[in-house]
Amino acid sequence: MSNKDFSNNLIKNAKDLRALYVEDNKDVANAVYKILNLFLDKIDLAFDGEEGLAKVESCKYDLVLTDINMPKMNGIELIESIRKIAPHIPIIVISAYGEQEYLFKAIQAGIDGFILKPLEPEQFKRVLFKAIEKTLIYKENNKNLSILKQYQDITNRSSIISKTDPTGIITFVNENFVKISEYSKEELIGRSHALIRHPDNSKEFFRDLWHTISIEKKPWEGVIKNLSKSGKPYYVKTVIKPLLDEEGNVLEYIALRNDISEIMSEKKQMLSSLESNRNSLLIMIQIENFDILDKFYDNKTVEKIEQIYGKTILDHMPNKELFEKIYSLGDGCFVITEDFDKLIANYPEINIEEQLHEFIKNTKNSTIKLENIEYDISVIVSYSYGTKNLYENVKYGVEKAIEKKKNLIFANNLVSEAQENAKKNIETIQMVKKALDESKIISFFQPIIDNKTKKIIKYESLVRLINEKDEIVSPYFFLETSKQGSYYTKITNRVIENSFEILDHIKDNISINISAIDIENDIIRNRLIVLVSKPEYKGRVTFELLEDENIKDFKKVKDFIKLVKDIGNVQIAIDDFGSGYSNFERLLEYSPDILKIDGSLIKNIEHDDFSRNLVETLVVFAKKQGIKTIAEFVENENIYNILTELGVDYSQGFYFGKPEKLI
Repeated sequence: MSNKDFSNNLIKNAKDLRALYVEDNKDVANAVYKILNLFLDKIDLAFDGEEGLAKVESCKYDLVLTDINMPKMNGIELIESIRKIAPHIPIIVISAYGEQEYLFKAIQAGIDGFILKPLEPEQFKRVLFKAIEKTLIYKENNKNLSILKQYQDITNRSSIISKTDPTGIITFVNENFVKISEYSKEELIGRSHALIRHPDNSKEFFRDLWHTISIEKKPWEGVIKNLSKSGKPYYVKTVIKPLLDEEGNVLEYIALRNDISEIMSEKKQMLSSLESNRNSLLIMIQIENFDILDKFYDNKTVEKIEQIYGKTILDHMPNKELFEKIYSLGDGCFVITEDFDKLIANYPEINIEEQLHEFIKNTKNSTIKLENIEYDISVIVSYSYGTKNLYENVKYGVEKAIEKKKNLIFANNLVSEAQENAKKNIETIQMVKKALDESKIISFFQPIIDNKTKKIIKYESLVRLINEKDEIVSPYFFLETSKQGSYYTKITNRVIENSFEILDHIKDNISINISAIDIENDIIRNRLIVLVSKPEYKGRVTFELLEDENIKDFKKVKDFIKLVKDIGNVQIAIDDFGSGYSNFERLLEYSPDILKIDGSLIKNIEHDDFSRNLVETLVVFAKKQGIKTIAEFVENENIYNILTELGVDYSQGFYFGKPEKLI
C-alpha cells in the first residue's frame, strides 16, 4: 500500500476516535484544536491537569495530548495518573523547547510521542498518525478477541474446507465442500483430491503445489480448477497449509477455499467482449483500500458491500446510457467494456475523461449503508482504448495510479512502460550477478571521528558495485532491486567478508550496516554470531540498524542483539535516528549504544532552527540514557563546530573523509 493510501485509511478510521487535548493557554488550545479537527471529529478540551484527569475518569478516550507546564497538576503528574487508570491510551506531549527537563520525565512516564512547539506540520502529522495507528490496532485486537469464535463459525460456513493426512488422503470435509463437489462425505473421505481434479490442470502444477507444502512445508496459495461429480467445472481460490508438530513433521494439511467460478467466468466474458470489437474502450474501477476493507469486516459483509456498489456503478455515471455491461472481477475490482467506434458514433461530443472525473466525484459523495455499517466508497479508475493489451494496460494503470497518488489515469501503452521497467530491473539484476561472479561487490570505508580529539575511532563499511565500465555504482541503484531476487543475501555475505577481512589489516574498529532481513536470515545471523565471538574481533564491531525498518520478528532481533553484545562486545547503533521514530520505549528495547542522527537534520543545521533544536533535544535525550551520538553528513567546519557545541560525540562526512578503499 502506498504511503498516501495508508494515511487516507488512518484518517478515515480515526474519525470515530475521541481525543482529549489538555492545554492551559486557551489561544494555543484553540489553534491546535483546529489542526486536530482535520483528522479527528471528536475532540474535548481541558485547561489544566486536574480537569484533564477528571475527563479521563468520566469519559472513554482513544488519545490524549497534553502540555507539560500547567497549573494545579502538571503534564507529568497527569500522564502518571492516566497510566494508572488507562495504561493503553496513547499519550502525546506537545512541549516548548525550554521544557526539555520535563520532556525526559514524560518519556520515562510512558509517552508515545512528542511534538515540539512551535508546531511543524510534518512532525505533528507523523507523530499523531503513529498514535492513531496504535489506537486502531488496540481496538482491532480487542474486536478480534471478542469475535474469534464467531469468525471460526463464519469461516466454516463461508469457506470450502477439507483436511488430509500427510499422504494426501481426505480425512474431513465440511458441508460446503460436499455441496460444490456434489460428492457425499462417504464418497470423499478416504480418497485423494484427484477425485475432483480437472484434466486442464497440468501434472507440473500439482507437482509444484505438493513440493511447496510437503518438502518446503510452506503454505500454498492459488486458483485451482476442479470438476464436480456431474462434470461441471468450478474454480476455487485456495490456501493449503501444512500443520507441523514441534519437530517440524507434517501432521496433516488443511485447505480453505472460496468459490470464484462466477468471477472467473465474468473475466472470460469480458475478454471475449474485447475480442468481438474492432476498437474497444475498457474502464477498470478499483475500490480504494479494498484490502483494508477486507481485513476490517468478515467475508459476507465485504461481499455485500461489493455487490451493492457494483449495482450502483452506472448510477454514478453522469450519462447512464453510455455503458451497459459491468463485470465484477473480485477484490473490489469492476470492469466496463464498450465498442469504442459505436460509442463515438452515437456520442460524437463525448469526453471520456470528464465523464470519469464526474463519476469519481459522485462515488466519493455516496455512502453504502448495510445494517449497522455506513461505508464511504472511493475509487481508482484506469481506462484505455484501442485493440491491443487493453486489459494489461488498465490493470497496470491502477497500480500506477496508486503509485502516483491519483484517482484517474489514462492507461494506453502503460504496459510498454511496465515492460521497460522490468527490462531495467533485469539489467540491474544481471549487473549484480556479474559483479558477484567477478568479485566486484566491494566495500568502501568512511572514517568516523571523535569530535573532541578529531581522531578516527572507526570506519563505516559501505557497499559499492563496480560495473563492466569500471564505474563505481552506489547501492541506491541496485540494492532495492536486488531484494526482489535472491541476490540481496549474497551481497550481504560479500559485505560481511569485506568488513571482517579489513579488520585483519587495520587497528581501528568497523561499523557494518545490517537489516532485519539479515537478522531474520538464519545463515547470515549464525555467521555473524560466529565471527563476532572470535577473540581477534571482540569489541571491534558495531552493527548499525535502520530504526524504521519493518521488522517481522521483533523478538528474534532483540535476542540477536543481546547475544552479540554478550559474546562479542558488539556495539549497536540506530541508523537515521530522528527520521520518523517517536516511540522511545520500543527504541530503547534495542539497548543501543549509539544513535546516528539522521543526515537530513545535520545538513540543514546551519540555517534551520528546527533542525538545530531537534538535534539538541536528541543529544540531551541520548546523554540522559548514556548513549553516544554520531552525526552524519558533516560537510564543513561550521557544521562540525555547531555539532561540537551541541555535544555530539562523533562526526562522519566529507569534511573528514569520503568513502574509499583502505587496502
